[in-house]
Amino acid sequence: MSSKYESGIRQIPYSQQRVYDKLSDLSFMQQYQDNLSQIPADTLRVEDLQFSPDGFSCRVSPFGNVDLRIVEREEPKCIKLESTSSPVPLTFWVQILPTSEESSKIKLTLHTELNFFLKGLLNKPISDGMEKLADALAAMPY
Repeated sequence: MSSKYESGIRQIPYSQQRVYDKLSDLSFMQQYQDNLSQIPADTLRVEDLQFSPDGFSCRVSPFGNVDLRIVEREEPKCIKLESTSSPVPLTFWVQILPTSEESSKIKLTLHTELNFFLKGLLNKPISDGMEKLADALAAMPY
């Protein structure tokens, strides 16, 4: 069963290009590893985060190992990642749109295939995790 999760739109006080430049190289996320391990934390636990310029991997308990790689960069407005290793297929987008010359907004979207049981179990933790991740990205210095 196809499932789509979207974060709310977050305002960022930095230009679209500046936000894109930072987010299109995921190795910067290594410095936020401890904070990211807390997302979503209620039902799912994120461990062993590793970042490279083109992707990241982690273990999500009780879900399993997840490896996402950037498959498309549409400068300066979109970064698309897909799972190369995951218990279920995942596609994740970061959309960045300008609101002025020096500010922008982001929205996160996740597509996955979850059976009825997993959707019932993971719906709230994934939704909460998307919102927390959007908050974290909006609060970062670019």
